[in-house]
Amino acid sequence: MASRQLIQEHRKRATSRRPRVRCGATLRPGSDTPLWNALVAAVKPRLRKRGDRALLARELGLHRARVGEFFDQQSGMPDAERTLRLVLWLSHQSGSIK
Repeated sequence: MASRQLIQEHRKRATSRRPRVRCGATLRPGSDTPLWNALVAAVKPRLRKRGDRALLARELGLHRARVGEFFDQQSGMPDAERTLRLVLWLSHQSGSIK
């Protein structure tokens, strides 16, 4: 009986901390975006050399600082078209598409 109450209280606290995401609302990077997190993990090693960010920013049509927001601070995500361009860029970098 007491364990049920503890579980219910835990669920209430867990859901009260996380804001409710409305259907169709803009997603923010975090635990709710596992595919974006995997893409960030795949792209970050390819941005180590000087000038890599600038080249990627030019490829995506963005400012270099915006690329930093995507991959360093992880405070933003690109729109769908730029995400698809990023996936193509990554596949070219890895050599899977020639």
